Amino acid sequence: MKIARRTLLGMAGAAALMTGAFASSAAQADITIGMTVSQTGRFALAAQSGERGFKIWIDDVNSRGGIDIGGTKHKIKLETLDDRSDKALVPRVYETLIKDKKVDILMGPFGSTLTAAAANTTESFGKFLVIWSASSDKIYEQGHKHVVSATQIAASRLGKPGADAMGALGVKKLAMIYLDEPFPAGTAAGVKKRAEELGIEVVMFEKFAKGTKDFSVMIQKALASGADAFYPASYEGDQMNIARQMRELDANFPMTYMFYGSQPQFLGIGQDAKFLYSQTLWHPKVRWKVNAGLDRDTVKKRYEKLFPDAKYPADFQTALAYGAGAVLEEIVKKAQSLDPAKLKQAALDLSKKLTVITGPYEIQDNGKQIQMEFVVMQNQPKGLEVVYPPSVATGKAIYPVPNYDKR
Repeated sequence: MKIARRTLLGMAGAAALMTGAFASSAAQADITIGMTVSQTGRFALAAQSGERGFKIWIDDVNSRGGIDIGGTKHKIKLETLDDRSDKALVPRVYETLIKDKKVDILMGPFGSTLTAAAANTTESFGKFLVIWSASSDKIYEQGHKHVVSATQIAASRLGKPGADAMGALGVKKLAMIYLDEPFPAGTAAGVKKRAEELGIEVVMFEKFAKGTKDFSVMIQKALASGADAFYPASYEGDQMNIARQMRELDANFPMTYMFYGSQPQFLGIGQDAKFLYSQTLWHPKVRWKVNAGLDRDTVKKRYEKLFPDAKYPADFQTALAYGAGAVLEEIVKKAQSLDPAKLKQAALDLSKKLTVITGPYEIQDNGKQIQMEFVVMQNQPKGLEVVYPPSVATGKAIYPVPNYDKR
């Protein structure tokens, strides 16, 4: 059957119009990313600090026109919901992001407790989940196919810098208390294991329940153990309370190690934060030569420009989330797709090939991050100093620290 030339030309013209319309639409297409951010509750400070880091990445990507997939630039659109620091709420809000907000990719919430709940939901819907703060090893033992930690090192490795610093200082006895939740429990177990490998005797290893406010009995028990070092593993709010109560009790340890002790909000408690050891990925003298994303100084400037009214300056949560965005961008570019399986394969293919502001990126097949190691800080009289490892140290550790009445 012959078709008239005019008809063929008409069909071709219509097809061209349709193609042009599709191209125009595609040129303006968004990649929609969803995440929950704690607006209230114990995770609010850290979650919002991370959100600001992620927004710096989005602002940078969109200022460059978006991420190229198949010759088309795709800008980033962010959808956020409040999880209220409540793990029981997390599955529902992530389901809302997936079903109602139609997101393409998910970023995890803050912390292992919430992220474990999020991962179960995103996996059940076959969505790609990028972790930026959760370190619990158990998350990676569930057989999830589409979960990747872009920047946060696993809890089993997270305590290594602190334990190594204790060994270098000559600590002989270590007392530990920890919150009975995945992140602090996993970190504590890692510290204990590494300390024992170094010949440090762990003379106390005791858990406490969520909601504990009075730590005096545990602090006094740690003192009675004769420990050279005290390591309370928990979230920032608990550690700030413990620091205050230690001073009230005149509980003097030669070394006290608090993971969050160098965070700007923690330093805000003043004298109670003095001489504490801590760890971070965010310090002016910790500078990785990045090949993905912006460098530290540029991220700091973007933070100050985008968030002039932020209560606190950028911290390591900001850096972790920004770095996760930078890694995600490379994953999408490598995959040239938003398909979860292709994204996961691209994430594996890029392992050992990227360095962001928080360090080298390397993951195992299950998505567990095994690089991004922290440095150890001490809040000394003249300010924070990097005291371990020696290769990046900016000052000498003060050990043993002076008693409270000598400070």
